Amino acid sequence: QVQLVESGGGLVQPGGSLRLSCAASGFTFSSYAMSWYRQAPGKERELVAGTSSYGGSTNYADSVKGRFTISRDNAKNTVYLQMNSLKPEDTAVYYCNAKFRVYQYWGQGTQVTVSS
Repeated sequence: QVQLVESGGGLVQPGGSLRLSCAASGFTFSSYAMSWYRQAPGKERELVAGTSSYGGSTNYADSVKGRFTISRDNAKNTVYLQMNSLKPEDTAVYYCNAKFRVYQYWGQGTQVTVSS
């Protein structure tokens, strides 16, 4: 059974940091490109950051470049999103995504709220 379980979300003040984790099981993690998406209320889901199957390539939304870092540990079947210098506009539900050819899986999401 495929599972993507996100954790690490919460309430943080502007300028603060959070580290999201996504633990994967039920598929060959190292073969999948992994990404983080987010969806704010009333907005479409958007790509935040992605990493290739072995982590050699990463990409980021312009809005998070220089503040967020995606990484993966294939030995632990886990992908991370380190979020620094958080802003109120980063408030959203953050989703983990796994993709390989026609196969795609989503996690259930974790809420990140940036507010004073």
